[in-house]
Amino acid sequence: MAKQGFDFKAWASKLQELDVNDLNEIDWEDMGSWPTPGKVVFCSLIFVAVLVAGYFLLVKDSGERLQQEAAKEVQLKKDVEKKAYRVANLDAYKEQLAEMRDSFGSLLKQLPKDTEVPGLIDDISAAALGAGLKLNAISPEQMVNTEFYNELPIRIEVDGGYHEMGAFVSGVAALPRIVTLHDFAISSAKKDGLSMTILAKTYQYGGGDE
Repeated sequence: MAKQGFDFKAWASKLQELDVNDLNEIDWEDMGSWPTPGKVVFCSLIFVAVLVAGYFLLVKDSGERLQQEAAKEVQLKKDVEKKAYRVANLDAYKEQLAEMRDSFGSLLKQLPKDTEVPGLIDDISAAALGAGLKLNAISPEQMVNTEFYNELPIRIEVDGGYHEMGAFVSGVAALPRIVTLHDFAISSAKKDGLSMTILAKTYQYGGGDE
């Protein structure tokens, strides 16, 4: 017995025979009595409605969550790479930190304490006299306080030759304590030679015992 196929033309013909006005006369409580095209159309509408509702209720939200999770995955991979790099270089960082602490401690030792300032002034005076200059004045000025250190300006006035002044600057730079020189002013002295006024600055650690 040959198997009969679906007669699409006959089904379409019956579908065209449907009258829209007949929708008002549909017996919703007895769907089994509906004609086949009506059943097919009704089932098709239900199927499409289920697909649309399923997409908006399930698929769409799942797709958005999937995109969010994918973005999180990318960021987490970057974080893992950064942390892995840090872990791989942790020993090197510890060595650098130890070196920085040693260097910082050495610098702090070069900052004079209050009780060492008179000795520093004596060292500057000795550097001027050792260079062959005449020391006219050396006077500390008002202390300047900053966040991490205190700055003590010391104004110096000397007379002498050009080369002697260069030797004096080199001698001050070679002192064991940190001293910086600022505001050079050189003019002709009353007698033979030159007169120089210079502002030396020394520093005290102002960060507390730590």
